[in-house]
Amino acid sequence: MRRPLIAVPVLTALALTLIPTASATTPYRGANTKSVQDDFNGDGYRDLAIGASRAANGTVTGAGAVVVLYGSATSVGPARRSVITQASAGVPGTAERGDGFGSAVASADLDRDGYADLLVGTPQEAVSTRTASGSLTVVWGGPGGLKGGADITPPTGFGTGDTYCAFGVNLATGDTNGDGAPEVSVASLCEGSSYTGPFTRAGKPRSSTRLAVPGGVRGVVMGDVNRDGKAERFWLPGSVAGDLRGPVYLDGVGPSAGVLTRLPHADGHTGQIGDVNGDGFGDLVTGIPDDGYLEGQSGAAHRGGEVQVLHGSARGIVTTQRPKVFHQDTAGVPGTAEHTDFFGEALSVADINGDRYADVVVGSSGEAVGALPSAGSVAILRGSARGLTTVKAVGYTQNTAGLPGASERYDFFGSTVHLADLNRDGRAETVVGIPGENADGCVWIARGTTSGPAVGGSVNLCGRQVGLTVHSVDAQFGIAMPSGHITS
Repeated sequence: MRRPLIAVPVLTALALTLIPTASATTPYRGANTKSVQDDFNGDGYRDLAIGASRAANGTVTGAGAVVVLYGSATSVGPARRSVITQASAGVPGTAERGDGFGSAVASADLDRDGYADLLVGTPQEAVSTRTASGSLTVVWGGPGGLKGGADITPPTGFGTGDTYCAFGVNLATGDTNGDGAPEVSVASLCEGSSYTGPFTRAGKPRSSTRLAVPGGVRGVVMGDVNRDGKAERFWLPGSVAGDLRGPVYLDGVGPSAGVLTRLPHADGHTGQIGDVNGDGFGDLVTGIPDDGYLEGQSGAAHRGGEVQVLHGSARGIVTTQRPKVFHQDTAGVPGTAEHTDFFGEALSVADINGDRYADVVVGSSGEAVGALPSAGSVAILRGSARGLTTVKAVGYTQNTAGLPGASERYDFFGSTVHLADLNRDGRAETVVGIPGENADGCVWIARGTTSGPAVGGSVNLCGRQVGLTVHSVDAQFGIAMPSGHITS
């Protein structure tokens, strides 16, 4: 059961604790581009990081790993990969039982050398005597791929007196001040943390702050919603007392950083930003998968879960805006709304078919397929000049004709989803996590075409294929990818 969080006042700006922990330095302005954010080896192709938080390290159960598949003109495959663990050369920490290294992943060029760097959250990591305090690791990109790393430590005073903070349970990156150096945002069950780049090779940011939100935050989203070239930051505490759908807070910038403004009509437990209506402004897409059925509560999401869309503009996302809502009872959305489907548990936003409108893929890992509980499904909703639409919406399960494999009990197909153009053809590949598939877990990968994901020729890649070890517990390859998802 998720830890309940405490709601904060509606329609007010909330000033939070800001504690500088590093002195400012002049940022390096390199030749960074948007594509560098996923390109760990600098070959011009986006790469794909996939977490396997319960993979074994030898006989060490549940230590965790991250597999990076390097993009190319033919997309990704098992031959070109890196397997990163806390036992990898130069990576800090020790592979220990139940750490869950790889529960969250993200990337950005933190040190401004032109190569993307990998961020790995390990929320179950014990730090000193603090069980599940959590940790965050950066692994450095370079011409040979990912090598070496450093710890990014919580800000001074973080989680004082708390034992189970789960620092690193969710991650986001983006340039909030327009200096070309990315900022990093870290969610935890104690409070939020933000870091201003660039970072040194010792993992030290230009500065860091902590946001003392009662009960902590489970999610964070970053992206440009007002087309000023700077990313906005949205904090998502998750279900809180009095608001099971989950509040959404816009963080301030510059001197107002840490002053949160609630978007009173918006809800969300996870999210991502992309331009679904093609107007050049990023749109905030959020998922609320928990309908409260298991807890016997009312006032949560629509039965089975829902997705909301808030459109960006020159003014950003304003407090008066009401979201457009989609669920499995919405006409044209694939599937049927049923309790515990968890529609919206995972989502990703990018252009699948090359029409310059971002599409949205939505995961529903709790979806039953026939009599098979939690076999899982995904739905793709199309972007258009009118915004997100159900026209030509399509759904997939592992029983869909042409998909490799077959739906089985508790596969959890759709626990994570990710859209990324891995072969540089202008159309995003669709990647779906299947962490319950067999003992190792798998991901389904379909290249993008003008008509959507290409089912023909799509593949399943599984944990053992990419070098993972399974010992005592399922490895759960596919449990984390860079797009928005709920981290348990």
